[in-house]
Amino acid sequence: MDKQCRGKKGVYLGIQTPPELAKIVILPIPFDQTTTYQAGTSKGPAALIEASRNLEFYDIETQEEPYEKGIHTAKPIKASNSAQMLTRTYETARQFLKEGKFIIGIGGEHSITPALVKAHAEFHDSITVLQIDAHADLIPTYAGNPLSHASAMARVKEIKQVSHIVSVGIRSMSAEELPLLDRPHTFFAHDLQNDWIDRIIKSLGEQVYITFDLDAFDSSLMPSTGTPEPGGLFWDQAIRLLRKVAESKQIIGFDVMELCPIKGLSAPDYLAAKLVYKMLSCL
Repeated sequence: MDKQCRGKKGVYLGIQTPPELAKIVILPIPFDQTTTYQAGTSKGPAALIEASRNLEFYDIETQEEPYEKGIHTAKPIKASNSAQMLTRTYETARQFLKEGKFIIGIGGEHSITPALVKAHAEFHDSITVLQIDAHADLIPTYAGNPLSHASAMARVKEIKQVSHIVSVGIRSMSAEELPLLDRPHTFFAHDLQNDWIDRIIKSLGEQVYITFDLDAFDSSLMPSTGTPEPGGLFWDQAIRLLRKVAESKQIIGFDVMELCPIKGLSAPDYLAAKLVYKMLSCL
């Protein structure tokens, strides 16, 4: 059997390195409680992991096989409400970080990200959060819920070690969010021209946490997300940006959120799985 087709079900790449030997931890967070358009992000982590079992291990661009670093897929975090999920995600991530692991959170709705950022921030004096996203997610409270996916970055801004958020690919927001926008560090999708990657790099601090909402991609490439938006990033653009960030900054952790699988359409699941692997390759 070819190596890209073998492996254990429910494990990223089908290869499970024992936790004590792994340098990298995949943290599945199957949560979907505050999505406002297409529900189903709770199924995202399992779909991404299943698709990953078909990935080639060798990355052509970097000539690396990141799986050799040792990747452990943790048990999915489960919770019945947003507050409980945030607490459990924070505590689980913090424990893995204390053990010296590099964490990749996979979701699940974007409301999870503040818990992951908080856990990482506690190990650093100052960090920048690079938000790659179609939406600003700055609404203080959405539909009476401050823990909504639409409020994810509003909560991240409250974490004291976060110096600022650099937002890339934004192309949908409410008028309510406009005065809350950090305009010098916001790169709208329609402005990504010429030296846009260099300008983003200059906006970042030295230590960077990346949160990648899959709706950052154009909806023709990524229809399987809670709110697919036209006019977004394409694969080569995203990978060029991530590679440049990895070359010039210290990436302390990242997450990939909002995969909302569509039955019978596997290409977006595969894209999400490969995005995780490409990000590891860039590192």
